[in-house]
Amino acid sequence: MEPRRKLAGELDRIIGGQLQGQLADQVKRRYAAWNDPRAKLDRRYRRSSRVLTFWLIVLALLTAVGTLAILNVIGPGVGVVAALGFAGTSVLAVRTNMKMRGIDAQRRELRAAPVHEPLPARSSAARQPMERLEDAEDTLRELLRQLDSAALTSVPTDSVEQARATGAEASSAIRAVSRQLQAVERARDTAPPLDRAPLVEGVRRLRAQLDEGVDGYCGLVAAAGRVLAESTASNPRQVLGDATDHLAGLASALRELSR
Repeated sequence: MEPRRKLAGELDRIIGGQLQGQLADQVKRRYAAWNDPRAKLDRRYRRSSRVLTFWLIVLALLTAVGTLAILNVIGPGVGVVAALGFAGTSVLAVRTNMKMRGIDAQRRELRAAPVHEPLPARSSAARQPMERLEDAEDTLRELLRQLDSAALTSVPTDSVEQARATGAEASSAIRAVSRQLQAVERARDTAPPLDRAPLVEGVRRLRAQLDEGVDGYCGLVAAAGRVLAESTASNPRQVLGDATDHLAGLASALRELSR
């Protein structure tokens, strides 16, 4: 395990040292995706599935040979060998199947955990807003988890679920604007100097939209924090509902702008 980690670290340093800018960012993203724990488990599961298929084919062939031996079509010695082979192959097939179940359990556990989309390049205007969004998402997730506990607050479950759904919808809309901004940045960097002015303005406008979206998301986080801090307040539904409605409207506007 340790040599693999050292190799991964060496590859990271080589990639970072030899490649710069957008190309380096794209290569690092692909490399990170390949080394993502979910991707590794998927590859292990597919390999085990192929091995299990092989063992099942062998079992089918050995069963056919054993049947022929029972019918005296072939000699009993061959039948004995087939029976021994069947027993050994069955053990291997069961072990492979158990291994697949273990891998699948790990995959489900990882899927249940929140997945963070890779951040934009450090040189991108989208980097700082998306860092804020990632932090805000983690905070909102924890706040809503506590607000959903009847032992801690009196916030209605439907209000919490609505806030959770609106937050996810807003995150998706904000990320769409972020991807749009990064695409315009790449176009700006490759365009002839005389054609860059409209693209520079486009980057500035999209950054403003991105900041507005993240500010709105943080507003929902602040509202959830206030409700949790004042868990005995008489109007928790209204405080959280107002912030949710505002963010829902902002998310809708961002979706329209990013089309």
